[in-house]
Amino acid sequence: MLTKIRKVKFEQERKNPLYQVVMECPDGKQLYVKFDYTYKTKNFWPLEVNYNKKNYGAKLAWYTNEVENMTVALFLETIAGKINKKYDFNFKKQ
Repeated sequence: MLTKIRKVKFEQERKNPLYQVVMECPDGKQLYVKFDYTYKTKNFWPLEVNYNKKNYGAKLAWYTNEVENMTVALFLETIAGKINKKYDFNFKKQ
């Protein structure tokens, strides 16, 4: 993963864990992604994306395909894995 995590806000007490992450891109620009993990679908879903202070709604595929060469799901799983490890968080059993 080329993007570096700079700042994290993690809300694990919610029904679905919520992640807010500020990252530094390889080109020096800033990427903000707000996403959650949905227990029902067992997937991560982007909720809000800002790149270089421009709002992209919930669209993240353009970035993950062009810069990271991976799917949105894999990109978010990688970020969440690092955050979960730092906060010693495990998903609850359903």
